[in-house]
Amino acid sequence: MRLDDFLSTVGLVKRRTVAKELATGGLIQVNGRRVKPAYQVKVHDVILIGGNRRVAAEVLDIPRGSVPRAERARYVRELARD
Repeated sequence: MRLDDFLSTVGLVKRRTVAKELATGGLIQVNGRRVKPAYQVKVHDVILIGGNRRVAAEVLDIPRGSVPRAERARYVRELARD
């Protein structure tokens, strides 16, 4: 699953277009490296989102479609939030 799609699906970013803009602007890192919106997310990746609200999260699983709010913790574990 693409990074921008993953971030919006699990609720770390409100919209996919915002996730795409953040990645294109160099504000998203995966495992310490800046990545593009099309990066293919893998289990155990650590995602760092910069900007006004910084978030660090670990990928636990890859969703196969939309994810209800109550089930988001199954796919991602937040490590830190500013």
